Amino acid sequence: MAGTRKGTYKITNWRKYNESLVQRGSITFWFSEDVIDRWHHANDRPKVGHPFVYSDTAIECLLALRELFQLPYRQTEGLGKSLVQLMQITLDIPDYTSLAKRAAKLGVVLDVRKHRGPIDVVVDSTGMKVFGEGEWKTRKHGISKRRTWRKLHLAVNPDTHEIEAETLTENSCDDAGQVDPLLDQVAGKINAFYGDGAYDKWKVYETLDNRKIKPIVPPQRNAKIKQHGNSSDPPLPRDTAIREIRRRGRRQWKEHIGYHRRSLSETAMYRMKCCFGDHLKNRLIENQRTETRIRSKILNTFTHLGLPQFEWS
Repeated sequence: MAGTRKGTYKITNWRKYNESLVQRGSITFWFSEDVIDRWHHANDRPKVGHPFVYSDTAIECLLALRELFQLPYRQTEGLGKSLVQLMQITLDIPDYTSLAKRAAKLGVVLDVRKHRGPIDVVVDSTGMKVFGEGEWKTRKHGISKRRTWRKLHLAVNPDTHEIEAETLTENSCDDAGQVDPLLDQVAGKINAFYGDGAYDKWKVYETLDNRKIKPIVPPQRNAKIKQHGNSSDPPLPRDTAIREIRRRGRRQWKEHIGYHRRSLSETAMYRMKCCFGDHLKNRLIENQRTETRIRSKILNTFTHLGLPQFEWS
């Protein structure tokens, strides 16, 4: 319509958000006194071979700095040594081979805040490049047979923007096959599951039904009703969605059911690639899984530091 002005979003907490952006790059925030106090391994459990010198906290701290500043292992070792020199403390830094070996078996907790009551999760996946040519070479000469990638699967809490769960798989793994591994990582009860058409599989509906989770998944356009209305059994959620789509239309159904919340998983993917790029630095999948796990934990820390708040004008 003539005279209609397009609205814009305005950040209302710019001062606080700006401080959180500055804090993200603070070395002292990641290399804190608490980390230094827990630098050496306690070795309180029997272990075959030489005992550990450095704790998991020390290894994770250096790997977090590696991801923050996109460094190779050797440069990460150099960064750690220069930090302890500048801080004038006596602290040994693990060499780059120790970092790589320990990273393959490191258990990283995502640092998710405790929430009251059940939560919703939005789930999606994205590709992460491992090795292969750049975009220019692909356009000029085509895709090489050696080009490959991994699939990163995320489950995000749409209310807090925290990554509740993540998995990294081969590119041949389907999205629906990672529903159970993702849900197993979420602490507490889940109310609703938001996913795109890739999760429109009966095995997903069965998993969600067993866990008493409401599915918010759009059926395929050629979907057929499985259980007709004259059945004595309760209606299936997928059949209910098909009937609602036929009555309202697909777009209206998505608006009515709140399907737009699923886009927040794409926002998490966008943040991930903006902060760390779309490549994985490691070559072994065990190290790659630790790499994406630490990236997810760092994103959660960014979220805790502060996010922009908007108002529509």
